[in-house]
Amino acid sequence: MSKVSVPITNDWCPQTLFTYGTFREDGKPNFGLFCWFSYCWFDDLGVICAIGGRKQTQDRILAGRVFSANLVVEDNLALSDYFGTADGHDADKMDIAFEWERGQVLDVPVLSSSPLSFELEVDRVIPTNEEEGDTVFLCRIRNVLKDKALLESGLPVDELMRKIGAVSTAGGVEYWSWDGRHLGQWHEPAQRVKPGVEVGKAAQM
Repeated sequence: MSKVSVPITNDWCPQTLFTYGTFREDGKPNFGLFCWFSYCWFDDLGVICAIGGRKQTQDRILAGRVFSANLVVEDNLALSDYFGTADGHDADKMDIAFEWERGQVLDVPVLSSSPLSFELEVDRVIPTNEEEGDTVFLCRIRNVLKDKALLESGLPVDELMRKIGAVSTAGGVEYWSWDGRHLGQWHEPAQRVKPGVEVGKAAQM
């Protein structure tokens, strides 16, 4: 295989998507969509979350140091895309119909439509570009919530992954299914939740 140097990019590296849940100052839930998510090790499995730029979700994580990370699947892609399209600082962003619940270990909002949710506590905050507000959070997993129906499915891993229908992003601005189907451009599915919603100044992608 012959290789050449190209401009720095991760376009061909599929990334799993999560909606992060925090509480606003008024006690109402706030959700934002993110994809710079991976894992690390403390004395147990942990999570790495990188957030680029200043966003409402980032502000609330810094304030409370706890949040949820909810897996984005095909069934909740439109809702999750809306969370990543509408500006988190807009007072009416969360004035839509959707179901959420409180975490079972931490006081965080959890997206009910997600089949897998992490309840996370921030262990370390690493600013990577203070001028722009870029930040990395190293988090301890305090609880994992899974859809009971998936635990009892008895399906092999490949079939289970297809049933869950996790969504990934690759190629810059597109959504893809687990089995390679194109699910739309960023900010398109959001129109099914609130037609005419515009991309926020701090769109959470």
